Parts: sequence; C-alpha cells; structure tokens
Amino acid sequence: MRHLFVSAFFLLLGSPLFAQSTVSSTVSSTATVPSQQAAPSFHYGFLSCQSALEAMPGYADARRSLADLKAKYDAEMKRVEDEFNAKYEAFLDGQNTFAPSIREKRQAELQELMEKNQAFKDQAKQYLKNAEQDAYQPLREKLAAAIQRVGHAKGLAFVLNTDNGTLPFVNPEMGTDITADVLSAVK
Repeated sequence: MRHLFVSAFFLLLGSPLFAQSTVSSTVSSTATVPSQQAAPSFHYGFLSCQSALEAMPGYADARRSLADLKAKYDAEMKRVEDEFNAKYEAFLDGQNTFAPSIREKRQAELQELMEKNQAFKDQAKQYLKNAEQDAYQPLREKLAAAIQRVGHAKGLAFVLNTDNGTLPFVNPEMGTDITADVLSAVK
C-alpha cells in the first residue's frame, strides 16, 4: 500500500510538470511565429529643427528686426519707469506738506500711472511674442516644406525632431541625419 501511495504521489507531481512543459513549448512555438514573418522595414530621418531654422537665410534678419523692436520697447519702458520714479520721489518729498485732498489726488495719479505702466509692459510682451511668431512663421513653413521634400525624396517613413533631447538614441542602420539635405533644400 505504501508503494501505491508513493507511485500515486509521483504521478500527480509529474502531471503538472508535464502540462507546464507542454504549455511552455506551445507558447514558445507561437511566440516565434511573428518574428519569423518579415517585419516591414522602414527608414526614418532626424534633424534639429531649431538648428536648421537658425541656419536658414533670413533667420538673422528676422532676429535682428526682433532685437531692434525689443530695444525700442525696452527704451520706452525705461522712460515711463523713470517718469514714474521722478513723480513718486516728488510725492514723497512733499507728502507731509500737501493738503489731504492734494495728497489723495497725487496718490491716485501715481496709482493710475503705475497701472498704465504695467498694462503697457504686458501689451509690449504680448506684441513682441506675436511679432516673433510672425517673423519666424514664413521660415518655419519653408523649413517644413523642405523636410517634406527631403523625406519623400529619401523614402523616409517619418522625420524626428531632435530638439530638447527628445531623441537620445538613433540606430544608424535605420535613421539618417537629414540636416545637410534640408539646409541645401531651403537655400
């Protein structure tokens, strides 16, 4: 009886192992099927759009124009800030001698001037942002068209932008740096 119990134990113990090896061999044989099929190969391109944009003809002119515009706004902001500071110093110097109604009027004038100056700074910041977008938009469009042309000509599946470290690795067998091709296409 004891012999029968030991035989039954090994029989039960062996069944799950046999089932597991059968499932394992089935899974491994089905897992290799997709890798045996030919995966469609594709090739992609990559470049730094910002570097390409900065190397384009016309970029230096747009940047210079924006710098000139910014300098004009900075000069105007400095002027109104100096004007405010002069009025504020005059207010501080005479506030003890002003009648209460005059002091309140000058405080209101200073408050209004300060609010106007802040509104001007906000408007100038927004205007400079819009001017930058407007100045670079034709260049960005020209760059995008050049990337499209180069991508089609080289038969690329897609083109990746490497700006901001978004592409830490490129397999040289699958990816191609198209910066030089794009720059020659925009010139």
